[in-house]
Amino acid sequence: MRLCLLIAVAFVCAIGAVPSGAQATPLPDPRGVDPASPNPLAGQRLFVDPSHPAWRQVRTDINRHRAHAASTVWRIAREPKFQWFGRWTRGVGEAARTYIGRAQSAGSVPLITVMRHQGKKCGNGYDGGGARQDARTRRWYEAFAQGVGSARVVIAFEPDSLGTIDCLKRSRRAARLGLLAYGVDVLSRLPRATVYLEGGASDWEPASRSARLLRIIGISKVRGFMLNVTHYDWTADNIRYGMKISRLTGGKHFIVSTAFNGRGPVHYRKYSGPHRWRGVNVWCHPLKRGLGPRPTTVTGNPQVDAFMWIGRPDYSGGSCNGGPMPVGSWWPKRARMFGKYATDWLRPPAGTRFGLFRHYSLKQLGA
Repeated sequence: MRLCLLIAVAFVCAIGAVPSGAQATPLPDPRGVDPASPNPLAGQRLFVDPSHPAWRQVRTDINRHRAHAASTVWRIAREPKFQWFGRWTRGVGEAARTYIGRAQSAGSVPLITVMRHQGKKCGNGYDGGGARQDARTRRWYEAFAQGVGSARVVIAFEPDSLGTIDCLKRSRRAARLGLLAYGVDVLSRLPRATVYLEGGASDWEPASRSARLLRIIGISKVRGFMLNVTHYDWTADNIRYGMKISRLTGGKHFIVSTAFNGRGPVHYRKYSGPHRWRGVNVWCHPLKRGLGPRPTTVTGNPQVDAFMWIGRPDYSGGSCNGGPMPVGSWWPKRARMFGKYATDWLRPPAGTRFGLFRHYSLKQLGA
């Protein structure tokens, strides 16, 4: 009963909550394009959306006297998270205005992920929707920007867009980069938007390749880049990786998504023939994973503007390991798992395997 009361009180008081480490003094340059400019996220009151499904789940669990379940999901509900806008968003301009308006009413800055590029398949014949889809995407970027207008926002631009370039047939890769560059140009003109471009993850592409692609699509026009949005790799590894990219992009700053990585990734080696092994990354719903460090601008590194929850730990990424369809469905079981195994670890503690002190088989971890 006492736990229920504590959760309920926190639940009521957390609208517009400030992430740990935030200050109260606004900064003069929200865009922060110059690497020498102050961190544009510091001091911002970031939006905690009370209409998020996690809040509804907490209400349901409290009403049904499931205190432990409510406490695990509350760890997600109470924090500022990015709202995703993409192909599925109808009337994106109006949708953006509405969301931003709710954040402004709470005296907070909205966090928005843009995911509009077409990336449904991977293969030599895949064209990503072709030129017609590119034209629709350009119009979408323009409509989204009109919806944002002069509002103060933080934008995470196109997760997985650069790391999946090679999923397109060769004749379409330059067009994809041109399309992303168009989107960057449109968003870079927003007067009060802090924009971070997709930079991959430390267990994905080499830093030199990520930096080259970021330069091509126009990172010089925005604040910086983001890492680990759809991956589970450790925060410390991503910081090292991000520092390499930063040195190759004129000192650009970056943020690390810590929504998934409290227990790190599930990486292992698989035998594939005589004297041959290949590395495997369980990317789709690995099990016994937890939330990582809570959103904060106190990162211990001047190049790292923030740890943020850009990835969505409470939504389905596909049908693997029991995920509901369609992709993007609310998944309470996954939310509870991430809350249960949450940590503030930046790297694996001594004595752990796959972020756990107990030994589990690869099958038990979703491999």
